Amino acid sequence: MRALRIHEHGDTRVLCLEDLPLPQAGPGQVRIKVVWAALNHLDLWVRCGVPGHRFPLPLTPGCDFSGVVDQPGVGAEQWTAGTRVTVAPGFSCGGCRACGSGQHNLCRRYGIYGETCDGGNAEYAVVDAANLIEVPAAFTLESAAAFPLTYLTAWHMLVTRCAVRPGDRVLVHAAGSGVSVAAVQIARLHGAEVMVTAGSDAKVAMGLDNGAALGVNYRDQDWTEAARDWSGRAGLDIIVDHVGADTLPQGVWALAKGGRIVTCGVTSGAQMEIPFAPVFFKSLSILGSTMGGLGEMKHVSELVFSGKLSPVIDSRFPWAEVADAHRRMEERSSFGKILLQIDPSQA
Repeated sequence: MRALRIHEHGDTRVLCLEDLPLPQAGPGQVRIKVVWAALNHLDLWVRCGVPGHRFPLPLTPGCDFSGVVDQPGVGAEQWTAGTRVTVAPGFSCGGCRACGSGQHNLCRRYGIYGETCDGGNAEYAVVDAANLIEVPAAFTLESAAAFPLTYLTAWHMLVTRCAVRPGDRVLVHAAGSGVSVAAVQIARLHGAEVMVTAGSDAKVAMGLDNGAALGVNYRDQDWTEAARDWSGRAGLDIIVDHVGADTLPQGVWALAKGGRIVTCGVTSGAQMEIPFAPVFFKSLSILGSTMGGLGEMKHVSELVFSGKLSPVIDSRFPWAEVADAHRRMEERSSFGKILLQIDPSQA
């Protein structure tokens, strides 16, 4: 089969399409013929490298992908060949206390396809049968690849970690990112009011179309002042932040009493000075969040398949143009998901 391989970290020149042996499904596993894959910022980290973190190179990236069942392994025969599926991107041991309580993302052996082991940027991929989610006949496989990681991440941030409620004032940074698109929709689904920030007027407009009540171009306007005005000077209840150093410290001052910042990433930098006086004066919470449990993933999938949440697709690239897809993500010009078509013969 053909697969995208990364042997060393670097720019897009390290992305290599190679011939590999066809993988075999082991016990409790299923081999999928991949049709669509979606890019995430995680794919850039895998390609470029992260200081202090070792990836198991060579590696096939791709944590979001959909396709059809090709070969069920022993113990996974309930997944018949031809079944249309998408993949929950995180996997765990399944037997520890965290997994038993549904908190699979807290398992000490938790991993992500395309980061911890080979992922879906290949013609075929082998995954645990427990990670398969059947895609309804009326739902496209391209949209099925466009939501798992980002919608699970945003759900865990807002619902599990922050307990978002009707009437909450929620600020979502970087409106065009996959997690932020999902976060706006999830907050609105729970009756919250949403403000977004973005780096261009065009992205602000798309953020408003996605459900936000207010959008701010942070290059032209002080988003903290806009947030104070929008909240009636009372402050924000929740800030969804995956930007880091450029936004998180100011966000502490923008929160209302009892407010919480939840973060799943630090694309602008992890080293920062945070003012802690308002943290205890106003009983604030600074919460970390990574992925979520399989139960959450399946609940989110039902909401997506029913149309209550709607993944936004920015662009589609033929698999051979994967370097161009990576460059589009690096330029931060996208709004929503960037997709790779692995098998153009399948719908």
